[in-house]
Amino acid sequence: MIGSNRMVRVLSGSLISVAVALSSVALSAGTVAATGAGSPGAVYVLTNTSSNNAVAVFNRAADGTLTAAGTVGTGGSGAGGGLGSQGALAFSEDHRWLFAVNAGSNEISAFSIQPSGLTLAGKAASAGVRPVSLTVHDHRLFVLNQGDAGNPGNISGFKIGDHGELWGVNGSTKPLSSNAVGSAIGAAQVSFSPNGDSLVVTEKGTSKIDVYGTNGGSVWGPNVYNSAGAVPFGFAFSQRGALIVSEAATNSVSSYRLHDGQLSTVTATAPTFQLAPCWVAVTDNGKYAYAADAHNGFITGYKVANDGSLSILNANGNTANPGGVPLDLAFSNNSQYLYALNGGSHSLNAFAVNGDGSLTTIVLTGISLPASAVSVAAR
Repeated sequence: MIGSNRMVRVLSGSLISVAVALSSVALSAGTVAATGAGSPGAVYVLTNTSSNNAVAVFNRAADGTLTAAGTVGTGGSGAGGGLGSQGALAFSEDHRWLFAVNAGSNEISAFSIQPSGLTLAGKAASAGVRPVSLTVHDHRLFVLNQGDAGNPGNISGFKIGDHGELWGVNGSTKPLSSNAVGSAIGAAQVSFSPNGDSLVVTEKGTSKIDVYGTNGGSVWGPNVYNSAGAVPFGFAFSQRGALIVSEAATNSVSSYRLHDGQLSTVTATAPTFQLAPCWVAVTDNGKYAYAADAHNGFITGYKVANDGSLSILNANGNTANPGGVPLDLAFSNNSQYLYALNGGSHSLNAFAVNGDGSLTTIVLTGISLPASAVSVAAR
C-alpha cells in the first residue's frame, strides 16, 4: 500500500536503467509532439498478459495507417483476460508520460515518451487490488482499483514528479459507493472532469455513478447517483463538460451535466440499437461521441449538442461495423482518426473521422495482438 508521506519513486536506479535499455522501442520522429491534422503519431495497446505484461507500440503515419514497432514490458503482471473497464492506459496532459495498469501485480507502470522511443521508467504499487483504470489532470494521477472477491475497490491518488516518479498522496484513497467486495460493485472507469475539480467512477454491478470532489491533493465524497440506464460502463467528457456514459444492460447511452460536483441527466438512455455498448470516445471538439459494442461489432455515433443532449447519427445505430469484438476506442490528435481494439481478430480497426461525424474505414495490415489485450490509447 502507498500511504502517508513517503515517496514512491518511479525512476529506481541501475536495474531500471538496464530494463529501459532492453525495452526501448524506436518510434517515428514525430511521436512526441504531433500537433497538426495529418501529422504522424503512435497508437499503444496494453497486452494485459499475466506474465510479462507489456505495451504494444504502433507508429501512425499521416494517413492513419499503422506499423508495428515492438513491445515494451511494464515490469509487472496483467490479468490475462478482460478487465471490464475503460482507461487502462492514460497519457499525461503534455504527452511526456504514458501510464499503464498491471492488474495482476497491483501496480502502475510509467513510460517516458521520447523521439527515440518509448521506455519503461518504473512502477509503483496501486494502493489497492486489481487496478483497471487511470486518469490524469495536471500533475495528478488517480487509479481505480476494482477489488476482487475478497477486497473492496477504491480510488487512490498520486502526484507525478518532474521525472515521472509517483508520490502517494496522503488521504486520497477513498471507497466506492459501498465497501462491498469488488466483484459485487464491478467498478469500470475513473476520470477527472475537464476542469479537474471532480472525479467520476462508473459501477457496473450497482448501476451507480460516483462523483468525488477534489482540489489539489484533497479528495472528498463520493456523492452517489443512480445511472439513467443499467450497467454504466465506459464514459468520456465533451469539451463543454457533458458526461457521456454507455449502459451495457439497457443498450443505451446517456449524457449528464456535472456542475459544482452535482450530476444531472440531460439525455436519458438514448438507444444504440446494439446489444452491449461498453466503450465511449468523444471528439476533441466535443461535437461527436461514439460507443463500441463487443456483442454485435457496431460502433454507434451521436451528435452532441452544446447543452450535452444526444442525437443518433444513423437511424439503425450502425455508424461503423468493424465486425469482430470492438473492445475500446481512442482518437488520435485532433480526432482525425478513430482506433478500435478488436478482441475478435486480436487486431486494431481504424477509421477516418469525417466532418459530419461519419466514419470511413482505413485498411490496416500486419497488426497482431494477444487475446488478453484490453486498452488502446492514441496520439
